[in-house]
Amino acid sequence: MGSMVFSLVLTVHVLAGLGVVGLVLMQHGKGADMGAAFGSGASGSLFGSSGSANFLSRLTAVLAGVFFVTSLGLSYLAGAKSPAASSVMEGVVVPAAGVPAVPAEAPVAAPAGDGSKSKDIPR
Repeated sequence: MGSMVFSLVLTVHVLAGLGVVGLVLMQHGKGADMGAAFGSGASGSLFGSSGSANFLSRLTAVLAGVFFVTSLGLSYLAGAKSPAASSVMEGVVVPAAGVPAVPAEAPVAAPAGDGSKSKDIPR
């Protein structure tokens, strides 16, 4: 359940960040208003001459607020997770005393015969 909430908040955080970047890039700078005064066509836009700037700046402020809240939420969720193991060997189960960890190998039998290698040499 915790990782699902973390994933959801992280997804909202990334989408809000991308939205803020996109909205900031879509907005006109302060110098762009000068062109509208001389009839460059910006006054005939969908929101009017100042309506688009007002709408985009408010939407940017809302997404910036969402980004801020999700940043705080992610930091809280990251701190609320259980602490990680302090050692790699912390979860290893040690076998009980008296039980061999590796089965003993069968003893290797000595080769039968008199032990001389003279029979192996061709004459």
